[in-house]
Amino acid sequence: MRFAPEPAHSHGQSPATPRTAIVLCNLGTPDAPTAPALRKYLAEFLSDKRVVEIPRFVWWPILHGIILRTRPAKSAAKYASIWTPEGSPLRVWTDKQAKLLAGYLGQRGQRVTVRHAMRYGSPSIASVLDELKGMGVNRMLILPLYPQYCAATTASVFDAVYAWAATQRSLPELRFVNRYHDDALYIEALARRVIEHSQTHGRPEKLVLSFHGVPKRTLALGDPYHCECQKTARLLAERLSYKPEQVLVTFQSRFGKAEWLQPYTEPTLVKLAKQGVKRVDVMCPGFTSDCLETLEEINQEARAAYTKAGGAEFHYIPCLNDQHEWIAAMSSIAMRHLQGWPTTGADDPAALAAERERALAMGARA
Repeated sequence: MRFAPEPAHSHGQSPATPRTAIVLCNLGTPDAPTAPALRKYLAEFLSDKRVVEIPRFVWWPILHGIILRTRPAKSAAKYASIWTPEGSPLRVWTDKQAKLLAGYLGQRGQRVTVRHAMRYGSPSIASVLDELKGMGVNRMLILPLYPQYCAATTASVFDAVYAWAATQRSLPELRFVNRYHDDALYIEALARRVIEHSQTHGRPEKLVLSFHGVPKRTLALGDPYHCECQKTARLLAERLSYKPEQVLVTFQSRFGKAEWLQPYTEPTLVKLAKQGVKRVDVMCPGFTSDCLETLEEINQEARAAYTKAGGAEFHYIPCLNDQHEWIAAMSSIAMRHLQGWPTTGADDPAALAAERERALAMGARA
């Protein structure tokens, strides 16, 4: 196997000062709301063995013979309904989160580089890791923007990092954040989102917490995702002082004919409307950035279904996006995982020398 070319090193000279980076990883988005762009994006997404756990000889004819011929045009129309002048909302928010996180960490004395990458689409994880390595970064923290661990999302990000690593001769140090579904500051950020909405609009009869769905069989196979969604919901309800019967956990974005985690979001909203529930608030805690699944599937399609079934008031509570409490939570999560790496004065040889002297002095006193 041929490995990627390595940057030239300085023979006999001091090695470059260690540099640290954080890579925020999100799911991804097509480059444009067009059928060709969606075909390219869906081909990459639906070819991931983590996403579709069906044998290739069964899945490939379905994917290439049916789905990629019919679905791109339909999906493009949906993306077009939420597209902004700056581009895809998910890309816009993820880029902003990376820039804000760098600023927040800088204010806390952490000298790190922060980049964002997409598991599918651009900028790809491999391209961002190449860029960072070319800059001299030799310590990388991979931070998926998925609070709840799932093999189809979190593990898929790690797969992409490992695949890149397999092409490198000289590897950087790598660390990974698996989950933060019960992190106190993440829960607080969600709570502040709901509280701020309630201060303007009042409390709903039902607060519906809609998470992205996965096939039900993954729960039986040991994926912790369902349990972590339930814990996030329980902690949020407790923080808000909502009674258990006021909060519902549902799952959206079902794909295919297999049974997925239930209850399903849209049918639940229709049922609530028919039961006489006149006001619902819907929030998507598993999505840290607004995207197609929140802006179109929930705030358009689910809203229309609830209203058509007789519901009077449907309130969508936006994702965390660039909320101060969320960026602060990410800063805290990142700093926990950066411990032990020289991120304070990381580009300052004098600071590193002073740190070594302090460590030697402490060892001598011990």
